[in-house]
Amino acid sequence: MKTAIATILLATAASAKSFKGIDTSHVRLEPTVAPHDSKTSSWAPATFSNKATATKQVTVALKVDDEARANLETIFWEVSDPDHEHYGQHLSLEELAQVMNVPSSRVDKVKQYFLSHGATSVVVSPTNDMLTVHMPVVKLETALRTTLSKFTHKERPAVSVVRASAPYSLPEDIAKEVTMVGELLQFPALKSKDLENLQGSGTWPNSCSTQASCAGLVQPEVIRQRYNLPNQTEYEAMLGGFVNAQANSMAVAEFQGQYFEPTDLASFSKACNVDVTVDGVIGGNQASPGVEAELDIEYIKSVSPEIPLTVEYSAEYSLINWANAMNSNASSALVHSVSYGNDEKQQSSTQFMMTCNTAFMKAGTMGRSILFASGDQGVCGREGCGLGIFGKKSAKPDFPGGSPYITVVGGTNFAGDGIGDEEVWNAGGGGFSNTFAIPDYQAAAVAAYKANPAANLPDQSKLIWNNTGRGYPDIAALGGTKTPYCIATGGRFSGVAGTSAACPVAAGVFAKLNGVRLAAGKKPLGFLNPFICKFFFCGGGGGKALFLTEEAQKTFLQL
Repeated sequence: MKTAIATILLATAASAKSFKGIDTSHVRLEPTVAPHDSKTSSWAPATFSNKATATKQVTVALKVDDEARANLETIFWEVSDPDHEHYGQHLSLEELAQVMNVPSSRVDKVKQYFLSHGATSVVVSPTNDMLTVHMPVVKLETALRTTLSKFTHKERPAVSVVRASAPYSLPEDIAKEVTMVGELLQFPALKSKDLENLQGSGTWPNSCSTQASCAGLVQPEVIRQRYNLPNQTEYEAMLGGFVNAQANSMAVAEFQGQYFEPTDLASFSKACNVDVTVDGVIGGNQASPGVEAELDIEYIKSVSPEIPLTVEYSAEYSLINWANAMNSNASSALVHSVSYGNDEKQQSSTQFMMTCNTAFMKAGTMGRSILFASGDQGVCGREGCGLGIFGKKSAKPDFPGGSPYITVVGGTNFAGDGIGDEEVWNAGGGGFSNTFAIPDYQAAAVAAYKANPAANLPDQSKLIWNNTGRGYPDIAALGGTKTPYCIATGGRFSGVAGTSAACPVAAGVFAKLNGVRLAAGKKPLGFLNPFICKFFFCGGGGGKALFLTEEAQKTFLQL
């Protein structure tokens, strides 16, 4: 079972030009991506007052030969397919490095280039396909023949990033060994303030009874009832006396100043009768609570309080840096929840998306499950459908939502005012990728969906969408604006909506399922989608219960 991976092409035209007194032939990387556009971007140029002394970390993705990438993908599908004899036979980090088979000459050549241009450190990943480079900004500009600038978010001016405001390039002999340098051209999409401070209309009892502001909002008890989650006694019975909780693990990724405040977690725990604690932090934490971080933490832990949770923090949003750190750690969490994304066309190149996909496959071959929120702007994405070719509107699919190598979580609302059936939240991200083809694991489900008149698919004469693209989300859970979640943040309780609420809930469920497999002496689930299509409803679920029935559990434990 394979999804074709497009060959990554670097710019073919290299020209000899003078740059800061150096006459050399350079090749532009990510040539299809235009630098920052202040008219359409949610980020604005800002004063870079400390540029002369500032440093920046970038991740240099080295070229992976086609044969090695094809071998990686073959293994990825085999260990992820419940019907394959190699299901669950995940690779060690050392074995994965052998599969990637990156020549040491390539590693050394690129490493020495950056060191010779002033890098203070260059760390080679255990799989030899990524370099983490720390450099003074002014020297990095010279090495990449570009200009680095500071940008602040228009709605959240306290949040800033350093990005290239001009194309970047490398000498021809270095460029042929490199896929891209990330992320220089990609700008993060932050959660809309329209999804915060919402009121609830649910008719269920307020199980966070000491907080009147939680009334009508989704609470841990609502999640437990709706998705038929076992209580602690029931779950321990499923584990059959298995008590080594440390063998299981889960993590949430946070970026751009999204810290958590322990007193908020304690308030939420007390009010809602759950045990929300953070067991480990990578990247540091500050006493500056962020809505996104505390939403993720409070609800993944509400679902699975018994499973150790790691918060992985990075000051700047970088999928590649995050994925590289995860794949470089042999002990990284088994389940990862990420509530950040962007549009395929919004500052995302083919090279960027393919580099991420390679990283996702590496994670899957090592038994990691990665879940991403599908976004909160419907089929039109963060750019809006606009008026594209021939005056028609065009869908703007999400990335990494459109990646076939991760699990994407969409959002739903309760159809009524009580706990019961769900309906699709129409602002939840979903649709069909413009870049990636339909993977085998969802081919039957996508065909059935398109053949169903109830799908009411958009008329191509009015909205252009890719009929042959990978469909997403893969599953869905509560997250719509009709069913906002009650969270504790900044010393108070409030309602927050979005697929970034649905994602940690789903991640917590699969972490629980990992516990059941580990207790039975089985391997963790790894890449989830073939498993989901076997045991759940493949392609969203429409509010189907996320946890396995007793009969399905028995089959699932035999895998």
